[in-house]
Amino acid sequence: MTAHILHVDMDAFFVSAELVRRPELRGSPVLVGGTGNRGVVAAASYEARAYGIFSAMSTFQARRLCPEAIFLEGDHAYYGRVSSMIMEIFDRYTPLVEPISLDEAFLDVGGSKRLHGTPFEIAQSIRRDIKHEQGLTCSVGIAPNKFLAKLATEGAKPKPGPKGPVPGLGIKIVEEYEIQMFLDPLPVSALWGVGPATVTRLSQIGITTVLQLRSFPRASLIKALGKTQGSHLYRLAHGVDERNVEASQVIKSLSHEETFPEDLFDVDRIGTEIFRMSDAVGKRLRGIGFFGSTVNLKVRLKDFSTFNRSVTLANPTDSGKVIGRNALSLLETVDVAEGVRLLGVGMSNLAKSSQGLQLSFDEIGGDEPEWREAERAIDLIHERYGSQSIGAASTLTEKGLRPKEKGSQQWGPSDSLKK
Repeated sequence: MTAHILHVDMDAFFVSAELVRRPELRGSPVLVGGTGNRGVVAAASYEARAYGIFSAMSTFQARRLCPEAIFLEGDHAYYGRVSSMIMEIFDRYTPLVEPISLDEAFLDVGGSKRLHGTPFEIAQSIRRDIKHEQGLTCSVGIAPNKFLAKLATEGAKPKPGPKGPVPGLGIKIVEEYEIQMFLDPLPVSALWGVGPATVTRLSQIGITTVLQLRSFPRASLIKALGKTQGSHLYRLAHGVDERNVEASQVIKSLSHEETFPEDLFDVDRIGTEIFRMSDAVGKRLRGIGFFGSTVNLKVRLKDFSTFNRSVTLANPTDSGKVIGRNALSLLETVDVAEGVRLLGVGMSNLAKSSQGLQLSFDEIGGDEPEWREAERAIDLIHERYGSQSIGAASTLTEKGLRPKEKGSQQWGPSDSLKK
């Protein structure tokens, strides 16, 4: 095995992207995410991390830890544009790029050495290009497989400090002969798929480090954890990961979810929100040329109890109207009297089709075909005149047409939503 898999991870991506367009905030504790008390932190500057703030922490708790922190609403569309330009840089060095999220990706550069140099030299070039063209920094892990490369990245990243980031290695490489020296000292929690419950179970049988896990008999590990998980962790402890870098990934589901600034009690308002989300999901499906067969509804009540409902349609659809109608039917199975804190609408069992949709018997003589044409016409008008230029009456709120956009409310509500 040669170390030819790169894991590239942007440093504090959302915050760093904001600082590019707001350089006056450099050196300050800056947080990006939902700015309301029900929001969560999407990213924290290294100055903010020095206060113990981390991503996924509630905005409320982050404010308590650092009252002087500067909170910025997340801008998913902006981050998406920057991410696209970063991915284009990756494509210069290899066609085998597997994005994991907006700010990280795996690259297989095994076939790029003759053209671009060693994997380490390629990592240097990528970091230089990103810094020069986007004003951002990234950390790179290099190893024989994806699992090890991602772990190596952690050793390359900067560390938080009260005066800013403490520089890390930037690039960390793990060669084949170094695998066990690299893995053995790590806690088992560093392994992919090991959560708090598994950590507790392993500690009960005397395993807290990867070295102890690697030395434990495979049969005994399977007996303690089950065949699937026991075999999986045994292989990881030996540095084995046979997954390839997948340049083309299949989209399995698509959804829109929102936490509201205040609980919703009015059934009509809840229905409007469902149709607005359904409209956004349908638009995204049409944009990527996919149909979905299963409608999913998520409802979280005031007491945080969460209900997930789904229905599989006789015929796949990309229509927001059809999605909304079925999601609304699913809502009837949930008692929302005590107030709705969060709603989510999604589609799964997706398939790409170039042959269009087959009409069901229910649609013959109805308005479904005409409405699909109307939705496509609305999409074209949105492209030309903006997303608030036209929309279905079912998505109209007391504040007018305020369509759900991709990535909006991803990190919870912001203070501006109350205004």
